[in-house]
Amino acid sequence: MPKIVDPVERRREVMEAVFRVVANGGLQQATLQNVAAEAGLAVGSVRHYFASHRDLLLAAAREMADRVEARVLAQREALRPDDDPYAVAEQVAGQFLPLDPARRDETAVWVEFTLAARTDPALRAVAAELHEGLRTVAGHLLRRIGVEDPVAAEQFAALLDGLALNATLHPDRLPPRRITAVLRRQLDQLAALPGAAERGPKRGKKGRPSPNPLAPPA
Repeated sequence: MPKIVDPVERRREVMEAVFRVVANGGLQQATLQNVAAEAGLAVGSVRHYFASHRDLLLAAAREMADRVEARVLAQREALRPDDDPYAVAEQVAGQFLPLDPARRDETAVWVEFTLAARTDPALRAVAAELHEGLRTVAGHLLRRIGVEDPVAAEQFAALLDGLALNATLHPDRLPPRRITAVLRRQLDQLAALPGAAERGPKRGKKGRPSPNPLAPPA
């Protein structure tokens, strides 16, 4: 009996392979042949879902944007009225940063696509959507902590952009703990702006105030 292939699962496997290839070798390495080899598939199997290299890259860019959006929406759906707005800001902002292997690969892909979008109109549309989405989220997070300041929102979004880029280019200098420390420092500074909600003490692993700015997230 022939094996029944789940097209959704197969497409997911191909996308995961694209992310790994791009994260490890850059966008130029994401050929149909290399992606097929990474996924353990025949090239014809990949071509069944993506007719060309360009189709594959556009699909990967869209998949990356959709994944980030899905995580942010999941965070929003889980919110409760009494949640600490600063903890929420840290968690949601962290969805755009390379804080675990999956997000590290996605961020590397984002950097590669952003650079390629400078000269590729088709990729530029997805890059612009991600750019605007990040700034929209930054504005929402700041409003949640009581800060209505478009310049502060742009600054916060630029910080996330910079952390994502530099952590991808220099992962040894910006490991997850330091990324989190920088993000928390920025939230501390935002808490000092006029109108910002009062921020409680930073917490350690067991709920005690943590004096170490590099302490991992609670």
